[in-house]
Order: sequence, then structure tokens, then C-alpha cells
Amino acid sequence: MQPDGLFDLTPSAGGASGFGAPATDAPLAVRMRPRFLEELVGQDHLLAQGAPLRRIVAGGAPMSVILWGPPGSGKTTIAHLVAASGERHFVAMSALTAGVKDVREVIDTARRRRRGTGTHTVLFIDEVHRFTKTQQDSLLAAVEDGTVTLLAATTENPYFSVISPLLSRCLLLTLRPLDDDDVRMLIRRAVAEERGLGGEITLASEAEDHLVRLASGDVRKALTALEAAAGAAIAAGQKEIELGTAERAVDTAAVRYDRDGDEHYDVISAFIKSMRGSDVDAALHYLARMLVAGEDPRFIARRLVIFASEDIGLADSTALTTAINAAQAVQLIGLPEAQLNLSHAVIHLATAPKSNAATTAISKALEDVRAGKAGAVPSHLRDAHYKGAANLGHGAGYRYPHDDPRGVVTQQYAPAELTGVEYYSPSMHGAERLIAERLPKLRQVLRANEGTNKA
Repeated sequence: MQPDGLFDLTPSAGGASGFGAPATDAPLAVRMRPRFLEELVGQDHLLAQGAPLRRIVAGGAPMSVILWGPPGSGKTTIAHLVAASGERHFVAMSALTAGVKDVREVIDTARRRRRGTGTHTVLFIDEVHRFTKTQQDSLLAAVEDGTVTLLAATTENPYFSVISPLLSRCLLLTLRPLDDDDVRMLIRRAVAEERGLGGEITLASEAEDHLVRLASGDVRKALTALEAAAGAAIAAGQKEIELGTAERAVDTAAVRYDRDGDEHYDVISAFIKSMRGSDVDAALHYLARMLVAGEDPRFIARRLVIFASEDIGLADSTALTTAINAAQAVQLIGLPEAQLNLSHAVIHLATAPKSNAATTAISKALEDVRAGKAGAVPSHLRDAHYKGAANLGHGAGYRYPHDDPRGVVTQQYAPAELTGVEYYSPSMHGAERLIAERLPKLRQVLRANEGTNKA
């Protein structure tokens, strides 16, 4: 069985299924796995003195835990650190290959070991979200009575993928994605340390930047790419991994893109203007450019939500729904799958009819308010629910629109200083054409007695 598709399970002392020491020819990502808790990077919020994760690794907290985090954030590494504790018997299995029979055999053996020697068993299950409800149910009693201490890893939201009874018996620890600085530090560690590349080759800064961007927070991906690039450089007789070598090794071109510089603003500007201009192909190009360069998908999603109202508005009100749904999908699913949701939204927004009427309407209204054109609320519109309001004339003369068969009545709504002012001017594009046809009729009814009903 191979948790995370990378770390081999080998028989350990006593015949238990555990993690073996990495071989000298093991993949770089395996050789560079942290050996001590102090080498674990990017999870400072879980590593404070006395924190549950530190106590679990040290062997002083027999509590069941679910580790939830993105690929390459350290879930399997934590399992290795727990396995290194000699005080407990460690068993590892992958939900990709294990079944209910395997789980029950482990539990039965753990129960006999506990009664016979008092040795506690830690059961690590990788990809636990792939277990069926029946398979997860088979763990409940053993976790409940402490026969095994469950250590489970998942990349999916456990509130959706793990049954509630099992979730309630476990402590949920959320691992954060590694940021660029974390990935960069681990790449440099792999280049320099003996168990890594041993300093036999250097890494150009441009190539390092490329590997960091390519990783998108997944250090395993970064180290795998580094190993491929190092192999290509050594084969070519080079002492340094250059950008071109790194590009060819991983078959991905480096995208010139600085998330804090001009390129960031230029690309997002071109992205927005392409959608505004209804060039769906150009918009998709800039979307792909940002995704490959490692732009935060949440930033892209936020711009789509803004664009849906700023440049489409009521010409296609479903555009805002699509943009918000895409933003929620980014939060729920994350990359790489969320790129499909972003593409869906970009295509919808780029091909939708355009109108900036909602944007210009609020801009004009804000301009008037800031210029002091506020005026008093007409007395018939004021709150008449509290005691004494009627004596002030509040609500007197208010006409209820639903009492009129047309659903609209002649009545003054704006302050006297703004009667007749029009902020919203609908376009003739898409669904807004219907509003443009209806709005003059509404305003005609509303203003039939304009100037005679001032408060």
C-alpha cells in the first residue's frame, strides 16, 4: 500500500505494517521528509508548546485525530513522525486499497496486543475520505473505547466526506497550504543537505522562482520537479540548474508574472478588459496565464463577482449568480479542479450582454449625496410604528402599491430636493431591454402629480 501514492509501506519490527526508512535511491521528496517535528514547515499554528499535534507526535496524547489539508502540506509527514515514536505500535493503511476486512483484522490484533502487552496501537489511514460509510462505521467502536488511536488524513472537507459519528470522536486539525517562502526554504534545504542533492549542483534564482510558482504550495510537487531538473542538468554536464533546464525537465514554461508587481496588474487589467469587450478567447488566455503563474484563485473569483455587476448588471442578472457560485466553488474545492469553475464563469461573463447602468446609477447617486443633496424623508414614508409617530404625521397619506391593480401608484418617494432626478438609465442590451421598455411607464405613473405631494 502506498499512502499519497508516494510513500512505501514496509514491514517493520514485529511484522506490523509501518513506514520504513527511506532508501538512498528513494525519490528526493521521500529523502527530504522531516525527521523531527522541528523540521516541519508551514504549520506553526499547530506546533505551539503543548499543542495537540506536538503532544501526539511526542506520544503523550492518545487522542484520535483527522488531519485535513491540501496535497503536500505535511499530512503523511506527520504520520511518519508519529510512527517514529517507539512507545506505540504503528499500523498504516491506505483507503485506496484497504477494505472492512483489513480494518477489522487490525482492530482485532490491536485489542489482543493491548490486553497482552499493554502496547497501544496507532492506526494511520491515508485518504480516509475514500472509505465508504460502512468502512468508516467499522472504526467507530475501536476508536470509541481506545482500542486504536486513529490518525486519518484527507484532502477533502471532512464535514462532507467523514461520517458525523467518526468526526465527533476525533480532533480535527487543519493544515494550511505552504506559502512561497516555505516552499522556497524546503527547496534550498534539498539542494544543500547531504540526504538531498548534497550541494553537488546549484539552482539559479530564476529556476528557483519557477519551481516555487509551479508547486502552488505543494512541496512534494516542488521537490519532484527539482529532482527532475537536477537530473537533466547533471546529464548535460551542468553545475547549475538554469531556468531553461527546469522548464524542459517539467515540460512547463515559466510564466513571467510577479504577484506584487506590474505584470500582476497588467494581466488582470487585460483579463477584465477582454471580458468587457466580449472576447472570450482572450479572457480565457489571461485566466490560464494567471493560473499557471500561481495567482490566488480567490483573487480571480473576487474580480469576477465585481465584474458581473459592474459590466453586466441587469443585462444578465444570472451572471452575478454564476460568479458567486464560482467564488464559492473556489473556496470549497480549490485548485486544480476549481479552474473548471473559473472557466465556466469567465465564458458566461465574457459572452453575456453588457451594461454598466448599475455602475453609473450608484455613482450618480453617491455624487449627489456627497454633494449634500440628501433632503428630508417625505413624511408619508417615515416610520409610523412607534408610539407618537401618528401625532407627528408620520405615515399619513401613504399609498400601498399592492392595493392598485397595476402594482404601482402615483406617490413621491425621493426627498423634495431630488424629485425628478433619474440615476438609472438602462441599456437596450439583453434582459435590460425589458426594463428600458417598462421604466418610462413606471416613472410616468409615479410622477403623475409631481410637485403637488411635497412633504
